[in-house]
Amino acid sequence: MTNLLLLLMCLVVGAWLRWRQAVPAGTAAVLNQLLVLVFMPALTFLHLADAHLDRHFLLPVLAPWLIFGMSGLLFGTLGTRLGLSRNTVGALIITAGISSTSFVGFPIFELLYGPAGLELGIMMSQAGSFLIGVTLGVAVAAWYGSAEPSWQSMAGTVLRFPPFVAFVLALGANAAGYRHPELVRGVLEKLSAPFSVVALLSVGLQMNLKVPQAQRRALGLGLTYKLLLAPLLIFGLYHGLGAQPSRVVDLCVLGAAIGPMNTAAVVAERYGLNPPLAAQMVGLGIPLSLPLLALLAWWLGAVGPH
Repeated sequence: MTNLLLLLMCLVVGAWLRWRQAVPAGTAAVLNQLLVLVFMPALTFLHLADAHLDRHFLLPVLAPWLIFGMSGLLFGTLGTRLGLSRNTVGALIITAGISSTSFVGFPIFELLYGPAGLELGIMMSQAGSFLIGVTLGVAVAAWYGSAEPSWQSMAGTVLRFPPFVAFVLALGANAAGYRHPELVRGVLEKLSAPFSVVALLSVGLQMNLKVPQAQRRALGLGLTYKLLLAPLLIFGLYHGLGAQPSRVVDLCVLGAAIGPMNTAAVVAERYGLNPPLAAQMVGLGIPLSLPLLALLAWWLGAVGPH
């Protein structure tokens, strides 16, 4: 209960600061840069470099790919039947198909499941959501937009992304049998300690609950899939395929219910895929997903002592 209270307090404080205009307009962008350049790489290397990697990591990595694939199938079909523009269809596929498993997911996974949950979340993000965003996400955006996809650009985006660099280094160190010396572990722990609070404050600063009239139908379709159908898909598939009920499966269901990833909206805007809709999917989807995540965590039995 303490962890959920901390989560809600950080979000409320962030939203209050935005409402009061107590901080500059670009504060959220600055916090996001700190998260990407400092806190996320430190967290990634801290938890994965000497983690015990086994088959339990497969399910969290697979879930984002299943969600994105179903998003493409669903909105590709609905777009034709409902007469949606190509730009709108592309925006829905990308934003509804990729969860914000880093900025929103990491603090929630850590608060609910501790360090073990954070390790699973990092794998879900780096080998799942983020990798989809900069590969298939960009390819879909180029297909539905007007620009041509560039494999060189996609590779460069991946290789220059600091958390992904830390992810690759951590996997290499893990394969080599590396173990953190106490000094290194202590520095990484202190460097990454502010992550949860800063990430949730940033989300609070970006909350936007206004819904433009012109976007309501498409927004309703996108959020229905992202917040309701995607977690049901993962829950049904994993339990239907015989996966044993566990916190790993629960974490995958929670990850599926998280609001859209900020990067997805950036990609959509870059390729001209209905930027107002893409921004609204993130601005409304993230805050709406938070009470749903709390209910899911309670229903799945995730809230409690570790």
